[in-house]
Amino acid sequence: MAANRRRGEALMRRRSIFSDLGRAIPFGIAVATALVLSQPLVGAANLPVTIGGPFTLTSPEGTAVTEQTYRGQWLLVYFGFTSCPDSCPTALLEISATLEKLGPDADKLQPLFITVDPQRDTPTVMGNYTQSFDSKIVGLTGTPQQIAAVAQDYGVYYAPRKNGPGADDYVMDHSTYLYLMDAEGKFVRGFDADTPGERIAEAVRSAIAKARENASHQGRPTQ
Repeated sequence: MAANRRRGEALMRRRSIFSDLGRAIPFGIAVATALVLSQPLVGAANLPVTIGGPFTLTSPEGTAVTEQTYRGQWLLVYFGFTSCPDSCPTALLEISATLEKLGPDADKLQPLFITVDPQRDTPTVMGNYTQSFDSKIVGLTGTPQQIAAVAQDYGVYYAPRKNGPGADDYVMDHSTYLYLMDAEGKFVRGFDADTPGERIAEAVRSAIAKARENASHQGRPTQ
């Protein structure tokens, strides 16, 4: 019951966040994000926008990583922050459940948790946080400029909101969406952050099988 209540609160919070989306971010990103969110579990072919792109971020070990670091692996990407009270823990729990449900196929999937609060979410903080959910989840941070660039490429909305008088008294309002990217870095489909892990796993397994079949027909190596 606690999990259901948390998911319900997360859904209400997401609706509140997106009620002001058009005023909070550039119009082009707002339109792209709205198109994605208006169709849960949408396929890439239905979208007139490009999701994803090159990035340079910092791993929990303090080393620079790029999109090429993960080339050859399927990615499940989520944007959030470690002080998030509801949607981020829900999303990471479902990602962990996804990995468990995938079984051996989990080796083909790399979950990435990208912070939208780089001032507080250092590499060490990100590493400790993601490890508390699943050792396979990688938490990435970067400079504010790097975070802004990758968020724009994914059509992600985020903005600080003060909740007290201190400099660190704020939370980050942000979009709550999971992005499935194929082994070549192309957007495949999206999920609401509270989509059950079992359902995500089924979709991931199906997408991998379809990609393998298409590659076989075209005489290309399969991932």
